[in-house]
Amino acid sequence: MRPFRVACEGILHAVRSERNMRLHLLSALLVFVFSIWLQPTRLETVILFGWVIAVISMELMNTAIERTVDLVTKDVHPLAKQAKDVAAGAVLVASFGAAVSALIIFGPRLWNMLY
Repeated sequence: MRPFRVACEGILHAVRSERNMRLHLLSALLVFVFSIWLQPTRLETVILFGWVIAVISMELMNTAIERTVDLVTKDVHPLAKQAKDVAAGAVLVASFGAAVSALIIFGPRLWNMLY
């Protein structure tokens, strides 16, 4: 039970301390609301759920890498910057994939409802 508890503590820390994590959770809530409203297929729902998990997981890893780099050095070092930038890039790539998938899935439904 302890590993589950410490994992939850890590997630809560990220939610409390990282603005981007809160933005990703807000986006996940919007995906949930749109899913209820626009009724995607089961496969589309699984795809959207997978992207939500991927983005949140990447943000957690980004936070862990940032904390580790900060623990190792407080100096501005090119490798420290690269590590943080690459981790942030991973979140960006996942977020872009999630956004494109959401547009492909929700876009036609929204278009049909509005026009």
